[in-house]
Amino acid sequence: MARLQVSVLAIITILGILSSTSQCVRFDLQSGHTKCISEDIKSNSMTVGKYSIVNPHDGQPLPESHKLIVKVTSSYGNSYHYADHVELGQFAFTAAEEGDYMACFWAADHMPEVTLTVDFDWRTGVAAKDWTNVAKKGSIDVMELELKKLHDTVISIQEEMYFLREREEEMQELNRATNSRMGWFSFLSLLICLSVAGLQVFHLKTFFEKKKLI
Repeated sequence: MARLQVSVLAIITILGILSSTSQCVRFDLQSGHTKCISEDIKSNSMTVGKYSIVNPHDGQPLPESHKLIVKVTSSYGNSYHYADHVELGQFAFTAAEEGDYMACFWAADHMPEVTLTVDFDWRTGVAAKDWTNVAKKGSIDVMELELKKLHDTVISIQEEMYFLREREEEMQELNRATNSRMGWFSFLSLLICLSVAGLQVFHLKTFFEKKKLI
């Protein structure tokens, strides 16, 4: 039983790396400046993010200068999250569009200039699911929970494979269209070159005939 649990955990770890993404970063942001972080998300994928300003003085409230404006948008410009002058926050949504999603952080202007340290955790796919609450709501044991994780991970990988297959078909269609256009372009270029050569020969022949050289 113990060996089976270890095997399941190992498989979940490997598949989880392939089927989901997670970004946990800490970065510095000067007042009056902006920093954006992007994440490539498939449509219908769950994504969650948490952010907070690191307190430079433990045990004391954050200074008024330490505020953020946060906005999360899709590659089509649609807004999924907006927070104004906050110290921390979180967002969660299911991506309706496929592509690069952008989380942008603006630090409010302040004189003199201050530097904010921000913690940002962004998870997508299987990594975004709260498995602790799933276990509590379902009243399931550890083994069942691991198997459920494995099942969801396999489904996620299957969807990823379908997505990659669609992208491959799109690229093949694009290559075929490009090759066809290049073939027509080459034929047209050859036709133009032959036409120009013929005109040059005709012009030279006419010139020599006028000069009675031939």
